[in-house]
Amino acid sequence: MKNATVDAVPRRVAWLGYGGLLPFLGLAITILADPWHGLFWGDALVAYGAVILSFVGALHWGFAMCLPGLTDARRAACFVWSTVPALVAWPALLADPLFAAVLLVAGFVAHYWQDRRLAAAAALPAWYLPLRLRLTSLASVCLLLGGFFAMR
Repeated sequence: MKNATVDAVPRRVAWLGYGGLLPFLGLAITILADPWHGLFWGDALVAYGAVILSFVGALHWGFAMCLPGLTDARRAACFVWSTVPALVAWPALLADPLFAAVLLVAGFVAHYWQDRRLAAAAALPAWYLPLRLRLTSLASVCLLLGGFFAMR
């Protein structure tokens, strides 16, 4: 029998979360390996980042619907906030890869801080914030490196 702590990330969640980093890593590496097509790969990286930022925003919609014990004000704030990441991600699709990467990273960081605020007010799993921090950090590094080198 395996020793598992209460705050261990469920295996399927870990696979899906870290698996979601593969396109970030793959595209950032491809930008470095294929500088002749850097803008193309940079646009692909930004597009994936925009999709994922929109996805993490939607988590707050789900939290607003499902978390017991939220005040009406906190529930309303979750619904409103859940739309903000998509509104940040969309203009990133129209920008050059470096500016878009900075915009997306700002969105991921802002969303992590919103996650922290929600965790202080609601019963989220103990593994959620550490996982989100790791995923946000790695995605952000890939976006910034990819955005920078795509423009060279």
